[in-house]
Amino acid sequence: MQFAGGIFTNLSHDHLDYHKDFKEYRDVKKSFFDQLPKSAFALTNADDKNGPVMFQNTNARTYTYALKTYADYKGQILENQFNGLLLKINNNELWVKLIGAFNAYNMLAIYGAADLLGLETIEVLQLMSNLESVAGRFQYVVSEEMNITAIVDYAHTPDALKNVLQTINSIRTGNEELITVVGCGGDRDAAKRPKMGNIAASLSTKVIFTSDNPRSEDPEAIIQQIEAGVPPEHFKRTLSITDRKQAIKTACSMANRNDIILVAGKGHETYQEINGERFDFNDLEIVSEFITALKK
Repeated sequence: MQFAGGIFTNLSHDHLDYHKDFKEYRDVKKSFFDQLPKSAFALTNADDKNGPVMFQNTNARTYTYALKTYADYKGQILENQFNGLLLKINNNELWVKLIGAFNAYNMLAIYGAADLLGLETIEVLQLMSNLESVAGRFQYVVSEEMNITAIVDYAHTPDALKNVLQTINSIRTGNEELITVVGCGGDRDAAKRPKMGNIAASLSTKVIFTSDNPRSEDPEAIIQQIEAGVPPEHFKRTLSITDRKQAIKTACSMANRNDIILVAGKGHETYQEINGERFDFNDLEIVSEFITALKK
């Protein structure tokens, strides 16, 4: 197949159960850019240290996007709220219904690719402003009684979890508790587990470690590996509840008015996989049910 262009977003701690190490993972991504023809474009995130690597052997025309450094497509976050972002891209301002710096990077990539493909700027900005979040990506519900915000996100890697928690912390005033429910999948890259524990405990006020999709592994053993990464000074803010539904229920019961709950790891999935069987399980439905039941 011949591609009109390629976009490099970032390199994070994911798929290492398949690629074994970062170098192989990076080189596989790079091989795509190596094969692009001269007629194509290569667009990379200049804020990721691996961005320039993608350019090393490509024949494509090279372009960059960034929030922090100089780039062909330079972005700035003017406002960051739970209902969206106000962005400045080059000399254009637009409001999008997506949240967080990670989505700001995605918007820059979209804008850059659309521009390089010859689309009209005004049309691109209008279309971007109408984009909706996909299921399981920073989906949130708010309880009317207690004004508790519950967020469900697919974040199942250290980088993704850190991005989501940093986004929430950049929006919250600091007076609310941030209660995180998180686990790690079984039969997948085990090296990320303590890193997930460290990030969750460091960036949340309270954390409940629980089961994700344990698959063929012992869920309690997975939780112990997650706990191993928790810094000693943060251990008091954590607890472990293996049953995921009970963990979500406990997080909701711990929440007070205006608090924020993050249920991370499964996002859009509507099942939980245990010992080769899939059981009905929907994080958004469960957390919505529990926070709706909370009374003043």
